[in-house]
Amino acid sequence: MDIFTGGPELPTGAELLDSVDVFLRRFVAYPSEHARIAHVLWIAHTHLMDCWESTPRIAFLSPEPGSGKSRCLEVTEPLVPRPVHAVNTTPAYLFRKVSDEAGPPTILYDEIDTVFGPKAKDNEDIRGMLNAGHRKGAVAGRCVVRGKIVETEELPAYCAVALAGLNDLPDTIMSRSIVVRMRRRAPTEKVEPWRLRINAPQAEPIREALAAWAAESAECITWPELPPQIQDRDADVWEALVAVADLAGGDWPERARVSAVSLVSDSMAGAPSIGVQLLTDLKDVFNGHEVQSSEAILAALHEMDERPWNDLRGKPVDSRWLSRQLSKYGVKSGTVRTPEGTRKGYKAVDLHDPWTRYVSDKDEPLWKLGDDDEGSTTCAVGAPPQGSDTSDTRGTTPVVGMAAQGSATSATPQQRMPVIGTWRRSGEPVIGR
Repeated sequence: MDIFTGGPELPTGAELLDSVDVFLRRFVAYPSEHARIAHVLWIAHTHLMDCWESTPRIAFLSPEPGSGKSRCLEVTEPLVPRPVHAVNTTPAYLFRKVSDEAGPPTILYDEIDTVFGPKAKDNEDIRGMLNAGHRKGAVAGRCVVRGKIVETEELPAYCAVALAGLNDLPDTIMSRSIVVRMRRRAPTEKVEPWRLRINAPQAEPIREALAAWAAESAECITWPELPPQIQDRDADVWEALVAVADLAGGDWPERARVSAVSLVSDSMAGAPSIGVQLLTDLKDVFNGHEVQSSEAILAALHEMDERPWNDLRGKPVDSRWLSRQLSKYGVKSGTVRTPEGTRKGYKAVDLHDPWTRYVSDKDEPLWKLGDDDEGSTTCAVGAPPQGSDTSDTRGTTPVVGMAAQGSATSATPQQRMPVIGTWRRSGEPVIGR
């Protein structure tokens, strides 16, 4: 399948991203359109690594093998600069590769679950590099012995990383990653078989065009205005990808923001920590009461059939465990008056602060696009806001040079054929298909 058409000029950013989108969907059955859009933007951002303050990791994870995780890395490899397909590599190799004078690589780390398994104590250096290397300027300090002289050296750690593995990764890496929950293809989901010798050459013109577009457009990057739901660490993760979408123009700014909100919402809806589960259930146990005794709290927790409190590590939770868990949030037990008399227990007023910080209000939707106070239209995740001006860059601050000029178009990606094919800059020879 040839997605290229002839043309003497370098395609627009929107056309380039459309072409990457078409290429990826040929070989991968994504769990959602939002996941595919994130993958497209992540690939494009690897060609602009010098422009970012931080680079997000993208993690393709699944509970079972055969879910397309490795395929995601395979189709990524021919589209990114200086790819390094890593499996069971040593820390020394990775550090030296990242500090290559030719430029930072794009590390594609497969079977990452083996690095963080129960027998992975020797991989703390890799974990440290993956954690710290998302920040520009991050280095790994080492002592080097040369003869009788001990010297220090600092090796760069900043580079783009894609990961694939089973189950979850450590929280320190998950919080720095766009997490794509892959799954086995359903019988109705059809994709083309991947053949490296055939399909990798088809990706080369796309990679070359991305590199040329990135070189010509880097000075036009602006810091994007993110949706209000994307904050703190999530903003670090998504800022570069939304900036790529704004730079590309077309309908990509809107698609990027909707995908960002959707995937962040999905990550927040994932399995919470045991502490957050406890705080959430305690809010139901108190249910408006000012105090509850420890005995009443434990009895209510043990009656929750679908929760772990009656069989946590082989036994029900007790008052000592409850006290240890709540003390992490600054909540301590005390003497309380109940209808049964004076007992050891807890006050709702002491739990109010952790409830506010860690437990969402079930009656209030967490993830909406837009700002009701500004009179803008809001919509549920997965549906773009109606009538929004996605190419508006008001409030953004240029990184270098002037603001990005987005290409205006009213056509949908299905109506607009990606154009890459044959292109050239002025004075340069034509690059073949």
